[in-house]
Amino acid sequence: MTYRHSLRKRVAIAFAVCVAVLSVVWGFAFFAAIKLSEDRAMTQQLQVAADSYPAVTMNPRGYDDIDSLPEPLRDWARSHPEEGTYEFTADEFHVAVIPSDNELGRAFVVYDVAGIEAESSEDWWWLLIISGVVGTLGVLGFGLGVMVIRRAVAPVAELAKVVAGIDLENLSAGDHKRIESSRFGDDEVGMLAETIEKTLERISAFVVRERDFTGSASHELRTPITVISGALELLEQSDLSAADVKVLDRVRRATREMKTTVDMFLCLARETDDERYDQQFLVAPVVSQAIEQQRHLLNGKNIGVDIDELANPSVFGHPQAFSIAVNNLVRNAFEHAFEGRAAVTVTIKEHELLIANQKSRNTDELYASTETPSSHGYGLGLGIVQRLCERNGWAFSLVIEETCVAARLSW
Repeated sequence: MTYRHSLRKRVAIAFAVCVAVLSVVWGFAFFAAIKLSEDRAMTQQLQVAADSYPAVTMNPRGYDDIDSLPEPLRDWARSHPEEGTYEFTADEFHVAVIPSDNELGRAFVVYDVAGIEAESSEDWWWLLIISGVVGTLGVLGFGLGVMVIRRAVAPVAELAKVVAGIDLENLSAGDHKRIESSRFGDDEVGMLAETIEKTLERISAFVVRERDFTGSASHELRTPITVISGALELLEQSDLSAADVKVLDRVRRATREMKTTVDMFLCLARETDDERYDQQFLVAPVVSQAIEQQRHLLNGKNIGVDIDELANPSVFGHPQAFSIAVNNLVRNAFEHAFEGRAAVTVTIKEHELLIANQKSRNTDELYASTETPSSHGYGLGLGIVQRLCERNGWAFSLVIEETCVAARLSW
């Protein structure tokens, strides 16, 4: 369906049409009420005259003498009322006081409305009828307004329904075609639909490229690491000097760190990872493995590691992401710890992992700007851990005190 006018103009036209229709309906209603009142008053007056036939009295009547007035009005007339009109509800009289040339200087025009005005009970019935009519017109007006406005904004509701039907968590390459922006015309809604369609098209293309890239990168980056690891295993079987063994150990650690780094960045790059984000695993084995992998950083240092397992919790999430986060925290704690007894403490609780280390002399400089991770040092580790936690629904915080630094990973 295409529209000749913009959404703003259609809403304005719909509002104007609704107001015009309601105004016409109310106008006819008031006109009908006035005509009904006139006809009723005339009918009642004729009925009173017919009931008194043949002695038909003229109504209203004029009086120049107070004594000729109806008895209920005589005492009032003697009080010299001012010129004007008066109503006597109890006696059912309407009186007009006008100037005159008689001795009183006043004349009285009396309208006897007895039998003409409606009784109180009848007034209540008329009030009830009028209230019903007004209420009915109000409901009809509200329904008309809703119908007109809904028709005016129907394209927006249709677009919202189409967009709501798209699974944004699992976009496919053809999801953008479901919008069909051409059917919304060339107004504001059409422009919005076209923008959403193009945006989804770009996102879908990006998701496809991301999946292709991570799949290819995973193979291309891990292949040379596997080759290096195999070569190291062959070298270990050779007769090597003590110096060569140290070099071999350094190459092995660098290869292992490179493999961890590749896995880490591939894990962060993937939008989806084969539904591995809801696996359950134990925390203690992951922590023990991370400590053993990073223990070489403590070689030649008088730094102790104290592991306090207060619980044996299990975590839901991505096991590799958790391992990468723990390895980052353990490595940074080992690198920046001050030499001393039990300088690094690892505490495993039911819902959190706490890794604390005593501050070295240059810790303040190393931990500076942790909120904006840099491309080197501890800042990069914090940024990686933060992103991994956000992806898995975990919480990460870093507390820097005067004597120690505590990294807390909770779930």
